[in-house]
Amino acid sequence: MSEYTVREELKPSGLDGISDAQINDHWGLYTGYVNQSNALHKELEEMRAAGKTASLTYADRRRRFGFEYNGMVLHEYYFAQMKPGVSLDQAPGFKAAVTEQFGSPEAWHEDLVAAAKSRGIGWAIAYYDGTTGQINNHFIQFHENGNVGGFAPLVIVDVWEHAYMVDWKAMGRGDYLAALHKNMNWSIIEARFQAAKSGQIFKRF
Repeated sequence: MSEYTVREELKPSGLDGISDAQINDHWGLYTGYVNQSNALHKELEEMRAAGKTASLTYADRRRRFGFEYNGMVLHEYYFAQMKPGVSLDQAPGFKAAVTEQFGSPEAWHEDLVAAAKSRGIGWAIAYYDGTTGQINNHFIQFHENGNVGGFAPLVIVDVWEHAYMVDWKAMGRGDYLAALHKNMNWSIIEARFQAAKSGQIFKRF
């Protein structure tokens, strides 16, 4: 089983209104998810080889694996979509889809922000449903709880406090969300949307 590596090429910098210090602090948590995913991969493999899959320890590690693994994956989607100065016009397919469904890109974004402001830790994710062709905004609490099976993530918004505490403190979620919107790499969002429409799985890196 191959090991995962920290994807340094996804690390954003020079963002508009989001400091490098904030990104560096957040990046350290992502690195931890990568390391823990590798450690749990190894531990679970060793326990299977030793015939310990019925043990309480194995069950505990299996549950924890989903948390660490999806923490790694969601952060890779999240960091990859951050780049200043990219216009929504660079996502014509996505823009047309949310306009048709929500009435305007602004209405879609307001709904995503409303999800992101849900009380509690978690994520707001705009998913593509390949069966209906629709885009849905969802609030996800823990990394592994609430993700919709078969849906493709298009826009990922981390609203755990660690995503904004360095720049905005505990009550600054709204300011963070506004800054994040200014730094959305819409060309990446469009690539995810087009891949999902064609039935492909978008590669995170």
